[in-house]
Amino acid sequence: MFKKLLNYLALAASYVRFNLKAQLEYRAAFFCQAAAMFVNDCVWLIYFTMVFERFPVMKGWHAPEVTTLWAVTAAGFGIAHSLFGNTLSLARIIATGELDVWLLYPRALLSHLMLGRFNASAFGDAVFGYFVYIVVVRPDWPHFLMFTLLTLSIALLFIGFSVIAGSLSFYVGNAETLSENWRNALIAFSTYPSDLFDGKVKLLLLTLIPAAFISGYPIEALRSLSLMHAAISFGGSLLVVSIAFLVFHHGLKRYESGNLVAMRG
Repeated sequence: MFKKLLNYLALAASYVRFNLKAQLEYRAAFFCQAAAMFVNDCVWLIYFTMVFERFPVMKGWHAPEVTTLWAVTAAGFGIAHSLFGNTLSLARIIATGELDVWLLYPRALLSHLMLGRFNASAFGDAVFGYFVYIVVVRPDWPHFLMFTLLTLSIALLFIGFSVIAGSLSFYVGNAETLSENWRNALIAFSTYPSDLFDGKVKLLLLTLIPAAFISGYPIEALRSLSLMHAAISFGGSLLVVSIAFLVFHHGLKRYESGNLVAMRG
């Protein structure tokens, strides 16, 4: 099993190198997309910081806390969807029959499919997350290491959630819009403190839209360097990834070829 894991890590590294080289063939476009997303995130961060400073609806939430929330969310999202860019297009790939091309690969389908594309704008999210956390929050080394671990946990959750949302196309036909809206709901709830919600909404944020594992437990883990909260965050992410694996492979049995002829260079 360990050897198999190393093989897949080598496969992932090869895909990242290949995709990054392909993106850098058009350097201006790549950096423009990344910079545009960076600026977009900065604008939203400034807006939310001003709102929480002007209307202190929650005690203890000021600029550093809001920055931490946005940084960890953006970094996790950016890592997930820059390296595993096809997860954002999974619903369309399934609905249009483009999955045929990926079925020809000798290794596990899902790993090839997810790694098949590098997303430049998501790379801008990842850079934004780490940049603002280091520059604005100015963490010490223990907090920075915890932040790095939690961004990986959140990246796992985003990957799993995007696969689940994209796999809806196996069951309802073209679910591209539904998948995108569901994913946007997760992003929207993740940029608000989970303490704002309770009751049925809180339950929703632990299940159907698992934003509590992004804006809840990771933030508590960073506040107090709590390994317990970090472990809960990782546990939730691994659960989402496990469900994604099962949903995708169950849906794959329902897939019908689109007889699509395509070439990948």
